[in-house]
Amino acid sequence: MNAFIARTSLAPRHVYRQFAATHRKMHIKSIPMWTGSSDNYAYLVVDDKSKDAVIIDPAHPEEVAPVLKKAIDDGSIKLTAIVNTHHHWDHAGGNTKLRTALGLPNLEIIGGKDCEKVNKVPAHGQGFNIGNIAVKALHTPCHTQDSICWFMQDGDDKVVFTGDTLFHGGCGRFFEGNGAEMHKALNETLASLPDETRVFPGHEYTKSNAKFCMSVLQSEAVKALQAFAEKHRETQGKFTIGDEKKHNVFMRPHDPEIQKATGETDPVAIMTKLREMKNNFK
Repeated sequence: MNAFIARTSLAPRHVYRQFAATHRKMHIKSIPMWTGSSDNYAYLVVDDKSKDAVIIDPAHPEEVAPVLKKAIDDGSIKLTAIVNTHHHWDHAGGNTKLRTALGLPNLEIIGGKDCEKVNKVPAHGQGFNIGNIAVKALHTPCHTQDSICWFMQDGDDKVVFTGDTLFHGGCGRFFEGNGAEMHKALNETLASLPDETRVFPGHEYTKSNAKFCMSVLQSEAVKALQAFAEKHRETQGKFTIGDEKKHNVFMRPHDPEIQKATGETDPVAIMTKLREMKNNFK
């Protein structure tokens, strides 16, 4: 059974080729939490065979709990844990309320050390399983010091949930870190993942990110990202680590055009300058 991404539109052609290339047992259901001005995503990850499942960053229980209750009641999932990417309220702030809403006061919470009611903090590289899905914690401190990206693999299907560390065409603000940490997070830790790994970020920021990327690098890859973002309200999971290396200016420190735009050649200095430029970009 193929993986699905709820409420998304047509994917790029390369995504369809990838979907057809493998038999999948890992299901990913996106739950947009867009009440008011919010633009967050929660993600339900389900192992098809065992029905074991985790919910990632369910910050708004009012929007997430009905989806989970229905899936639990009809026997399509066995919820085993809440998984957080970092401690900010719009990612981990719904943990306690969701436990209460589901009537699961002891539901395990896996995440960084500062996440609400967390009771399992995996070390960098440490893993666990969701049925047959292998999960690995990748510590990526910068946006927050407890930021963790979650790499998951089921057969040859590979995905990574990046919270506020990596976005399509962008990266998170350095609230608790610096350029050196974000450079390591993006261009060492995440860049080392297989290129075919699909990226599921914590927010829908692609349209604004693509606009900034175009101001720095007018490449065909960036133009394609911008065109896709203009046509699709939801872009989560539509691009891979390999794609990000092509269109994400924060992952191209050796590109002469980006060095020219920033006036820097050192990768950490480029990362720092790009973030400053993005912070002030209109």
